[in-house]
Amino acid sequence: MPLRAQPHQQARVHRCAWAEGNPLLQRYHDEEWGVVERDGRKLWETLMLDGFQAGLAWITILRKRDAFRRAFRGFDPQVVARFGSKDVRRLLADDGIVRSRAKIAATIGNARAYLRMQEAGEDFSRFAWALAGGAPIQASGRARSKSPLSEQISRALVQRGFKFVGPVCVYAWMQANGIVNDHVKGCFRRLEVQS
Repeated sequence: MPLRAQPHQQARVHRCAWAEGNPLLQRYHDEEWGVVERDGRKLWETLMLDGFQAGLAWITILRKRDAFRRAFRGFDPQVVARFGSKDVRRLLADDGIVRSRAKIAATIGNARAYLRMQEAGEDFSRFAWALAGGAPIQASGRARSKSPLSEQISRALVQRGFKFVGPVCVYAWMQANGIVNDHVKGCFRRLEVQS
């Protein structure tokens, strides 16, 4: 009697637990989270989005990310820094984003702080990466919400006029941009991101 062909079974892909069960989180984890980013404008954008996340789940921000990008004109600091009261009213009426007056005001102020850094000859990407030692930090893969480095970066940002950049927010930003590789041990992306 001929052997019957067995259906092909795919090996289960192991990833960080927070990314399981939601296709949008899974795609974000598999394609973006932890990938080294050195573009200053993109680093600023993700820091602003992490500021909007404060007190909320990341999936909320991820679902609204395209609306945020439209509302904040592509997160161009030159444009956002010129936002006035009319723009604040527009943003507060936009149900596609998180409508927090404090976070909106902080983002506008943070655009101005970003530009002041540029005017002083301080590139945002070089600033962040220099504090991290210039290369991604390979973390232990244990769950944590902040680190001594995120506390240091948070203080440095506050000194430069930034708001909504506490150490927990900064640590999430560091993870998202590959400043720290925090994929758990056993996650298929840990070694991919590391190399």
